[in-house]
Amino acid sequence: MAKFFGTNGIRGVFSEDLTLEFVHDMTLAIGTYFEKGPILIGYDGRESSPVICKVVSAALNSIGIDCNVAGIVPTPCLEFAVKSLGYSGGLMITASHNPPQYNGIKPAAKDGVEISRGDELIIEDIYMQKRWITNPEKWGITGTEDRAIQTYVNGIVSHVDSKLIESKHFKVVLDLGNGAQAVSAPDFCRMLQCETFLVNQNIDGKFPGRGSEPTPQNLSELSKIVIDNNADVGIAFDGDGDRSIFCDNNGGILTGDKSALILTQHILKKNPNSLVVTCLNSGSNIEVLAEKFNSKVIRTKVGSVEVSRKMVPTNALIGFEENGGFMYGKHNQVRDGCMTLALMLDMLASTEKSLSEEIASLPPSFTTKDKVSCPSKKVPELISLLKTEFPNSDTSDGIKINFDPKNWVMVRPSGTEPIVRIYAEAESQDKLDTLMSEYVAKVSSIISR
Repeated sequence: MAKFFGTNGIRGVFSEDLTLEFVHDMTLAIGTYFEKGPILIGYDGRESSPVICKVVSAALNSIGIDCNVAGIVPTPCLEFAVKSLGYSGGLMITASHNPPQYNGIKPAAKDGVEISRGDELIIEDIYMQKRWITNPEKWGITGTEDRAIQTYVNGIVSHVDSKLIESKHFKVVLDLGNGAQAVSAPDFCRMLQCETFLVNQNIDGKFPGRGSEPTPQNLSELSKIVIDNNADVGIAFDGDGDRSIFCDNNGGILTGDKSALILTQHILKKNPNSLVVTCLNSGSNIEVLAEKFNSKVIRTKVGSVEVSRKMVPTNALIGFEENGGFMYGKHNQVRDGCMTLALMLDMLASTEKSLSEEIASLPPSFTTKDKVSCPSKKVPELISLLKTEFPNSDTSDGIKINFDPKNWVMVRPSGTEPIVRIYAEAESQDKLDTLMSEYVAKVSSIISR
């Protein structure tokens, strides 16, 4: 198992476990893995990001690797630019939705997709053995890259019916969460003639508006502005702009599962006989929907890396996570908040129905999630005891207890925080509430022993 890489890159509290010395040496290992440049570096709006960027670029230069700095960009922007502009790899400095004191490093391969779990282990081995490049023939140099954002936005626009969207003059509310999509999503909306209302638009690494992670509990302002302005859709991004949570025209906040179903339906109508990749913790309706369009679903462990890296060899058209991470293979096999917004506008432009009416036409689904504090040393005992009680469960990622296709509970440790997450689906809201309260209590009881 990886020691430093979690569910999504390397993360830690800056200057505590993510020290400058650690960042320097880990970058030497990552640079050695890449072997050659140029490497593209981008970062989110966290206060520690510019300092980390300087250490990362200096470390790469010290082993003979050239790099260019794109500055503040969303993670999917960096990834798309790596692929489109011919870089050997990319390094995104971000801790995504983690609190402000965190930061991290997320490497992207030259295909613009996060490196695989196997490659993460290769980098860790180089780091542990200190087997990085020494005595290069010449030092690397650091330059700037100012094409990344325009390349990214142009790429997104190329995948949707921009003329049709422009003709609708949609009203769109963007809750930018003081995060990195502030440099791209508003420009994208203006390009498509949308009337745009901005919330938390100032980039601020302390995330003072609502925190860095969009959740149903902290999006009341988004809902209110959608209702007050009679907007067609609202969207909230996370800190590095790769995930998005939608708000319908009535102010209702959609789960990531629900928005993924609407988008998948729209895409598969045009592209039947396709492949969809999603995680074990997504709801069961995706299989029902895919079957309608003669399409197949592949399930993976939780984590965008798992989904992305399964999409590449299978040439899957769609990938998604229940947390609002949606991936459109024709653009790039990574989570992309702005691409997801484009697809939603494309869907709304092609229908006479409102977003709330489209959602109402989906088969009913009842899913939820919660979290419980849990030290990492307690996790093996927790999973083991649940496995003893439910021996037929899937333990490929934490434990998923399947009662039947529509009723299940999944418990897995977070790869980024000292917590366990509990996911559930049930055939009714009442059953879901009962199931969830029972398992939160059961998990809490085992952890506190």
